[in-house]
Amino acid sequence: MAKILRGEIRWADLNPTIGREQSGERPVLILSQDVFNERSGTIIAMALTSQEQRAGFPLTYEILKSKLPKRSWVKISQIRTLSTERIGKKIGAVNPEELAQVIEGLNEIIGS
Repeated sequence: MAKILRGEIRWADLNPTIGREQSGERPVLILSQDVFNERSGTIIAMALTSQEQRAGFPLTYEILKSKLPKRSWVKISQIRTLSTERIGKKIGAVNPEELAQVIEGLNEIIGS
């Protein structure tokens, strides 16, 4: 598999899940640093959805500049550590400014 890079949007298999976790095969935004992704066998990512979100920032962030086929939101509160074996094909990427906004949202939720 090609290197999994920070800021990429890739398909991931999020099953099995429990409760209100995002499930199924869906896009995720890779948050973890490239060296972590390469050496740990895991990645840290947030689920994306194409369903318009009622919750605004910092719980969700609309991706505007990635050229995805559908209008998409990062579900900032849906952060997961996943085995690289769950990660599939690259479907896009966010620019550094959008990635910084997502991380800012996460910092608002968890505190810094």
